[in-house]
This record gives sequence, C-alpha cells and structure tokens, in this order.
Amino acid sequence: MALLLCIESSAEVCSVALTRNGETLALRESAPERDHARQLAPFVAAVLSEAGITPQQLDAVAVSKGPGSYTSLRIGVSVAKGLCYGAGKPLVAVGSLHALAALAAAKPEVHPTDLLRPLLDARRMEVYTALFDATGAQLTEVAAQVVDGDSFAEELKERRVVFFGSGTDKCRQTLQSANAFFVEVQASASGMARLAEQLFVEKRFEDVAYFEPFYLKDFVAIKSTKKLL
Repeated sequence: MALLLCIESSAEVCSVALTRNGETLALRESAPERDHARQLAPFVAAVLSEAGITPQQLDAVAVSKGPGSYTSLRIGVSVAKGLCYGAGKPLVAVGSLHALAALAAAKPEVHPTDLLRPLLDARRMEVYTALFDATGAQLTEVAAQVVDGDSFAEELKERRVVFFGSGTDKCRQTLQSANAFFVEVQASASGMARLAEQLFVEKRFEDVAYFEPFYLKDFVAIKSTKKLL
C-alpha cells in the first residue's frame, strides 16, 4: 500500500494529489489559467501539510509524462525530480491521456460498450489523442491528429465514442456523427492515483537523472508580436 504524491501539469489545470493505495487523500488544483510555475510548489506543500506528511514519508513521486504543453510538462517534471532527489524516492510516470481516460471511465454516463477518446489541445486544429475502451485500457498508440470532418470516422461507425479533455471544443462543431458523445473531464492528479499505484507495485520506476517528458512533437517557439520599444 503505497503513499504517493501525484503531479499533473500536462494541460491548463495544475493539480497535485496525495494518494494511498490508489485513493486520493488530499487534492489541490487550479483554475485553467496555466500558471504552473507559481502554483505547483505551494500545492505540493499544501497537500503534504493537510495530511501531516513529509516528503521523506512518501513511497514515490508520480508525474504526468505527457503529451501536453511543453513548458508545463517541464515544470511538473522538474518539481517531481527535485522531490525525488531531496527525499531519495523513486519516480513513476503516468501518461496524460491514460489518466484522463481513467477519469472518464468512472463517469456514470459512460456505457460498458463505449470507446473513449481523450483529447489534449495541441497547436491550431491538432489534438493529442489515443483510443481507450470503457475500462480505461489503451487500444492505440498516442498520436497528434488534425481534426476535420472525417476524423475518427471508422470508430464512430461502429459504436458510441466519448470525447473529453482540453481539445474537445475542436471536435464539437466538426464531428456530425450521432455516435459522438461529449462529457466534461479535465486533467487532474486524482486520475493518476490508481495508475501510479500499479506502476509502483510493478516497480516500473524512471531514471530520475535522465527522465524526460513525452512531448510527442518538437517545441516550437512563437515570436511575440509585441513591440519592445
């Protein structure tokens, strides 16, 4: 029965949870304003303080590994590594889409025959996505996909597909199939709890020194349009 600190920083919401045996004991998360650099460390301190736990009492630290925002992922991984180094604890990494799917699978409106399509917002009309079954088991590889009227056409022919996550708005008006169903699910460290617990039990630890987030696409710097002078 592991005591884990879970850090989710892949999307707009910054979220930290303390979990034991796959259940959430304490949770702090932000509004979707993407201010992870300022919020993450205080959230970590708050959930540990609420439970009266020190970093040395943790069994491991879990972090969302991506895909997601390049900068936000780096912030989360940096904080997780710092905690692991300071407390001498192992690091486990949970896929961002897998954690989203776990949250959706627990929704009462999801049927046992549904397919799950978590969507994380990428640039322009792209999303990061993978296909999961109604239990949250992953069926396809993670990919960056451009959303248009033909997106996900084959799976939508077969059965209902549940779409959720920060990239959902790109699909609401584009997908016309009656089998496209949308639910509200946002990234949260609570969705990592059972996945992180399983990784810990299986001792699937990351190399703290060399672990890097799963960016999926190369970072592209956007030149500011603001004049400095």
